[in-house]
Amino acid sequence: MRISTKGRYALRMLVDLAQHRNDGFIALKDIAERQNISKKYLEQIVPVLNKSNILRTNRGFQGGYMLAVSPDKITVGEILRLTEGSLSPLACIDDDNYIQCGRSEECSTLYVWQGLKKVVTEYLDGITLQDILDRQIEDYANDYVI
Repeated sequence: MRISTKGRYALRMLVDLAQHRNDGFIALKDIAERQNISKKYLEQIVPVLNKSNILRTNRGFQGGYMLAVSPDKITVGEILRLTEGSLSPLACIDDDNYIQCGRSEECSTLYVWQGLKKVVTEYLDGITLQDILDRQIEDYANDYVI
């Protein structure tokens, strides 16, 4: 399983919004600049995130984006399912597009792929944007030099 650029950039964008959640609506150009991501690329990601009610938007002079949900309520798994479509390593075990393989009854490796999906899903659903922020603070705190 590979995470696309869209998934990685969406996560970075949302972490940036979480970091600046007390600053009001944030312009996409500011996120793009801080994260070194093309504004055009972020513009392609925003509609996907808007459908999920993760973002609040405001148009006009003071326009921009902000999180509509607390960072401790948004998981990495949720973000990646929005951008990637699924976390399943194989189509035959994908919950959204369940495709019954003709061999599933006698597939000796099915349990391997189901186990992989379970581990990946539990791991990514166990990490919130707040966890990422907390880890950043911890990493910076341990970077103290005299």
